[in-house]
Amino acid sequence: MDVAPSKTLSGSATTEAIPMNGGDGRNSYANNSSLQRFVVDRSKSMIDEAIANYLDIGICPSSDTFRIADLGCSVGPNTFIAMQNIIEAIDLKYRKYGSSPEYHVYFNDHASNDFNTLFVSLPPEKRYFAAGVPGSFHTRLFPKGSLHVAHSSTSLQWLSQVPKEVLDINSPAYNRGRIHYPNAKHQVVEAYSAQYTKDMDAFLYARAEEVVCGGLVVLIVPVVPDETSPSQSRVESLYDILGSCLLDMVKTSPIDILNASECC
Repeated sequence: MDVAPSKTLSGSATTEAIPMNGGDGRNSYANNSSLQRFVVDRSKSMIDEAIANYLDIGICPSSDTFRIADLGCSVGPNTFIAMQNIIEAIDLKYRKYGSSPEYHVYFNDHASNDFNTLFVSLPPEKRYFAAGVPGSFHTRLFPKGSLHVAHSSTSLQWLSQVPKEVLDINSPAYNRGRIHYPNAKHQVVEAYSAQYTKDMDAFLYARAEEVVCGGLVVLIVPVVPDETSPSQSRVESLYDILGSCLLDMVKTSPIDILNASECC
C-alpha cells in the first residue's frame, strides 16, 4: 500500500493513496474497467442535458480557454471518453452562437497513479491541451475560480482513509475480520458513514473554491437506495466475499490479521 501525505492550502491532511493497477497488461485497470466504461456511456445523456440546461457559457468567452478537470481519472481510456463527451456537449452549446473555445483538460489522480501510461494513451485526435494534476481530490488542486467544469465518475465512493475507529481494538466500531461494513455492527456502518461525510465535505469545499460561478460540477457516484440495506446490495456483498477470501489466505500464511485489516 502506498501511503502518501497530501498538503492543502489551509493546512495538512493525510490520505491513503492506493492507485488502480497501471500499465496495459492483462491485470491492468485499463483492461479491467468495463463496468466504469458502462457508467460513462450511460451517463452521457444526463451530462448532455446538464450542460445544455445549467452551464453558463458566458463564464468563458470563445476567445478564452475552457478548463475541464477529471478528478480521479485513473488510467485511460474511460477518462478520455468522458472528456470527449463533455467537450462535444459544450461545443454544441457554443455553436448556437457561432463560436467555439479552445479546451484545456486536467487529468487528476494521486501522484502514484500511472500517469505515464495515461499520457502515452492520449487519443491522437484529441481536441484539447492535456495536463496531469497529481494529488488527492479531497484537497485543493487548482487556483481559485480557475475551472469551468469539474467531473468525477465512479471515484468518489473511495474513502480518503480507513475509518480509524474500525482499526482500534478498543473501539465499539472495531471491525476485526472484515474489510467492509455489510453485515457489520451499526457502529461500523456509522464510522464509514462519518468518514464519507467528512470526505464529501472536503471535496465539495475544494470544488466550491476552484469552479467559477456559473460553472458545473458533474459527479457520477454509485449508491445504495435508502430502502436497501448494505447487505442486500450486490456490489457490497462482493466485498464480503472478497473479505472471506483474504481471511482464508491469512490463515495459510504468517500475516498478522490486524495488519491485514489495515491494508484493506
